[in-house]
Amino acid sequence: MENTIKVERAILSLTQEDLAKKIGVSRQTINSIEANRYVPSTVLALKLSKVFNKPVNDFFKLTDQD
Repeated sequence: MENTIKVERAILSLTQEDLAKKIGVSRQTINSIEANRYVPSTVLALKLSKVFNKPVNDFFKLTDQD
């Protein structure tokens, strides 16, 4: 899976720490999601959707390997 979380954060001028606080996770979790080392739960993806005001499919994409 690929994601554009870093881009979405930049659009809103949020740091990893800012985003982490908004959705109730650690900064390291945000870092791991952005680096594609961690696939978030559905609940976490929906929280991100709410912060970005976009559907989950706008910032998470399946790859051919998925």
